[in-house]
This record gives sequence, structure tokens and C-alpha cells, in this order.
Amino acid sequence: DFHSRSEPRIQSWGEGLNSRINALAPETRTDYADFVRQRTAPVVSHEIGQWCVYPNYAELPKYTGYLKPRNLEIFRDALVASGMGAQARDFLHASGRLQVLCYKEDIESALRTPEMGGFQLLGLQDFSGQGTALVGVVDAFWESKGYVSPEEFRRFCSSTVPLARLDKRVFTTEEQLVADVEVAHFGPAPLAAATASWRCVGDDGRVVARGAFAPRTLAVGAAQSLGRVELALDAIPAPARYRFVVGLDGTPYENDWDIWVYPPAARVVTPLPAGVTLATRLDAGVEARLAAGETVWLMIPPAKVRPDAKKGKIALGFSSIFWNTAWTNGQAPHTLGVLCDPASPALAAFPTEAHSNWQWWYVLRESAPMILQGLPGGVQPILQVVDDWFTHRKLALAFAVRVGPGRLLVTSIDLRDAVLDPVR
Repeated sequence: DFHSRSEPRIQSWGEGLNSRINALAPETRTDYADFVRQRTAPVVSHEIGQWCVYPNYAELPKYTGYLKPRNLEIFRDALVASGMGAQARDFLHASGRLQVLCYKEDIESALRTPEMGGFQLLGLQDFSGQGTALVGVVDAFWESKGYVSPEEFRRFCSSTVPLARLDKRVFTTEEQLVADVEVAHFGPAPLAAATASWRCVGDDGRVVARGAFAPRTLAVGAAQSLGRVELALDAIPAPARYRFVVGLDGTPYENDWDIWVYPPAARVVTPLPAGVTLATRLDAGVEARLAAGETVWLMIPPAKVRPDAKKGKIALGFSSIFWNTAWTNGQAPHTLGVLCDPASPALAAFPTEAHSNWQWWYVLRESAPMILQGLPGGVQPILQVVDDWFTHRKLALAFAVRVGPGRLLVTSIDLRDAVLDPVR
């Protein structure tokens, strides 16, 4: 009567860093129409999602019966032993926001597909078996973990969902945002004379552009076009993040997509500040400069970052961990996104929240996480990578320390094309 297939999703079992979400630049245009048209019965995507989040140790007191959360206790104790016990809640929130982002694109890809039969999530709650698969936006007790509300989840997973097809999410002010706006409507009856509107909103709440679509009757089904938005970005302040919001007027149905607007590429390249030496390896010359009280930026090429002595290379992708690494023999990626301070001076021209969002895709694909376990415990990364809960390594893409009288900034992101200075 219908096909239950695992292919129509943004990451399948075994794809690792070759999946669409990890290998291809962010967009919201892809659907599974070609796959569906090849079948004569409806297609339901099987077990989409499986996006992990860091353990929620606040859940431990809820186990009051015969079942005991020994797995969570082991993970918590290992985190404390690694010196990062105080960061447990931050790891949960940062990885949880990335998890929600992954689920949103997974679900919207299915809703964008004409004649799609449906989708099965695996799942809404955490699963404590098979190595501990923390794939839920709610915990094992079907209760909130604090990083997403039911109202936010319903914006992209409901009976009626506005959708926007975007070729990209990151723009410059020289470009134009083009969005083909649609609605997936699976309510009990068509919506007669439905009117929809859109707006582009900055993080400060200011609406920088808005518009509306002609009224139309929405039948029951997916991929119903409302119209196209073509928005020139030359008058929009940059760099900044904006939300492209679409809603059906007079209804609770509204959805949104984050986009980022930067100055033209020629103005993004940054001159190296006076008094800073750029190096790609820690050698005697760098040590001498630090001993003399100078400032050095050590830009380690990602390919030169040392792997884990026991586990090997740490596979850094954009997405969250798929199912878990223990049950899948280390299926990539091995990490749960980034954790940072948005107010850090290092991120002044890179609008961000404290966690991964789509603009980080471009950074992470040119990066490799450094293991900081051998450094003093007080060293806190500027850009931290949330590690797998089985290994609990302190991972970083950027950190700064004092070395004697000198100052040292260390990064493992390939930023050579963004800095005007001959690399020494």
C-alpha cells in the first residue's frame, strides 16, 4: 500500500560527512520529487532525523523506580573528571539548538516534496538503549529539556506549514535574496481565500523589508505556491543575521529561516593588526617572539592538527551526531556543534549565537578540532567544539593564552584567504 524508505532524508545511515547536510552548502530548495515519482505507491520516509543532543543530567532525579540511569551517571562522572562538569548545561543547550535546526530541515525537505506520503521521526523522545541514542527534543519522560518549546517546533511541523525555497542562506549586500514561497497544508479541509505575508527581521526586531501575496485557496497537499520574493540586499545593514518570516494572515501558521548578510567579499578580507605576527607552526622563531613579549597568531592548518592518540581523527561535520558513535562504530560526525560567546571580540564581524547555526557550515568545513587536555585547566576556548559524550575531550577551534610576557592566539581554521598578510 505504501513504501517506507530511508533514502528521502538529509542524512542516511553510513553517509557520514558525505550527506547533504554536511557536504553541500546550506539551502532550502531540495526535495525528493524525483524519488517519489519513481514509485507507484505513496512514499513515507523511514526514521528520519536521529539527531543527537548532549545528555541532560537534570533528568537523573526523575528515575525513582526500578530502572536506574547508570549510563547517564557514567557520562556525567566522566565529564566531571575531564574538568568540564560546570559546562554540562551549556553543552546541552548548544547541541540542542543544533539538533532542532537539523530536524527542521529534515522535516521541511519532506513537506516541500509534492505527493510525499509522509515521514516517520525517530524520534521525539530520547532512546536510552543501543548505546544511548539521545535523539529526542524531549527526554525519556516526554518532558522538555529546555532548549525548544512546542510552539517553536510547530512552526515547521504542523498541519499547515509555510515554506520557503532558498538557494542559499549566506549573502553579501551585492546580491539578491530570491525565495519561492509555498505552503504544505494537511488540515481537514481546504483554506479558502488564504492571504499570506512575509517580512525580513533583524536581531534587533526591526523589519527591514516586508510584502504580501495575493489571496488564494489552499487545497490539501504539499508544495502549493504562494509566489516569489526578490529582495535586493544593498540597503540592509551588514554584517548581520536576519529572519525571513512567512505567515498566513489571521492564523497561527508562521515559519521562518535564518539568513546572513555580509559586506561585499572584497571588504571582508581583514588586514592583520599592527604588532601581530602570523605563523603556521610553532617553531623557535615564534617562541623567541613570545619571549620578547610580542603577540603571535598561530594559524594551524587543519590538516596538521594532531588526531586523538587513542581514537584517531576527530570527524568534524556541521550536523549533530547521527544516532550515536558507540552503536555505529564511530560513524561521522563525532561532535555536537560549537559553543562560543557571541560577545567575544573575536566574533565581532561574525554574527552568531552561542551555538551552531547555518553560517557555521562554511567555517567548520575548513576546520579541525584541537584537543586541549594537555593545557592548564583554566584555558577556556574562544570557539569550543562540543564533544561526544563517550569521550569528553576539551576541543577547540580557537583559544588564546599568555606565554611568558607574550600573547598567543591559536586557531585551527583555514583563514588564510581572509587575512591580508604574508604567512611566515
